[in-house]
Amino acid sequence: MARTYILKIYRGSPAKQYWEEFELELVPFANVISSLMEIQKNPINRKGEKVEPVVWEQGCLEEVCGSCSMLINGRPRQACTALIEPILKATDKNVIALAPFSKFPLVRDLIVDRSRMFENLKKVGAWIDTDGAYERGFGPKISQEKQEVMYSLSTCMTCGCCVEACPQVSERSKFVGPQIMAQVRLFNAHPTGKMKRSERLRTLMEEGGISDCGNAQNCVQVCPKHIPLTDAIAAIGRDVILQAFKDLFSFPER
Repeated sequence: MARTYILKIYRGSPAKQYWEEFELELVPFANVISSLMEIQKNPINRKGEKVEPVVWEQGCLEEVCGSCSMLINGRPRQACTALIEPILKATDKNVIALAPFSKFPLVRDLIVDRSRMFENLKKVGAWIDTDGAYERGFGPKISQEKQEVMYSLSTCMTCGCCVEACPQVSERSKFVGPQIMAQVRLFNAHPTGKMKRSERLRTLMEEGGISDCGNAQNCVQVCPKHIPLTDAIAAIGRDVILQAFKDLFSFPER
């Protein structure tokens, strides 16, 4: 007899969520996404009822786009790299629970609206301004050490895992989230981006900025890309203090 497992999915629309179970055959190297695809092909729950297919988001299927974020056994992670067999072995159970993120507005089933994260990126100016020139030759040299830090920060895919795990983020909180600190550190380190360094830091002095971080360090534990988020938060905390003194004493920009 083929081994089977159960996907227990918290699905539905806002204020109308419910748990529904689906039993699937255990296929070698199956991940959560491929399992959801099997349900989509044949949406029959454990009661034998034909139901609406489960909906979720997906894109690259290689942990780059960040769109397939969800709670898997209560832990925020990417569904595309969540292999079924290792999860079953780790829990010693044949049930895997899937649920949408709770810190973002629910759309339906496993889809949430992550617009809040992108709006916060706009708020801190997380981009590099250009002057329209296409050919300016080679830019300033950047040390290998700094390149490594910048590369690590640049791998952020705005998946929302760090925000979901952060105890400071809630419906009543204006905290911009851990990933914003990392992106501000990245763009402030860029030779061109640092021209707007002061503006980004002043934004993080406002309500919802760096002072709202409780230093729980949950974010760095769940980041799929292992971005040094707590290091970024510490660095930005220092930079914000220096910027505050600079503004207080009207130090000229360097």
